[in-house]
Amino acid sequence: QVQLVESGGGLVQAGGSLRLSCAASGSIYSIDYMGYYRQAPGKQRELVARIGSSGDTNYADSVKGRFTISRDNFKNTMSLQMNNLKPEDTAVYYCNANGRQTSYRPFDTWGQGTQVTVSS
Repeated sequence: QVQLVESGGGLVQAGGSLRLSCAASGSIYSIDYMGYYRQAPGKQRELVARIGSSGDTNYADSVKGRFTISRDNFKNTMSLQMNNLKPEDTAVYYCNANGRQTSYRPFDTWGQGTQVTVSS
């Protein structure tokens, strides 16, 4: 199995910064994409940012220019630096990773989620 452990998050005022981190462990052959999704109360879970093994990135339009995702392929870790946070960024943030446990066994795993609250 593959486990994801998240850290970071918390309460911050608007305009402030937070850093989220995610570490993957377990039986891992390769990780294709790692990413963060978020879910606000009453809303669907949405992609915030993701990064591929080659460093290619995708960001939600709402966070472009404010959030930066990075990854360490050797340590199987990922970080999301969030700057200039806005109240609308308030949500539970979930780490996600997909790849292969062996050359023929795929995985798609979620972290436990971490709360980010931005006060106005």
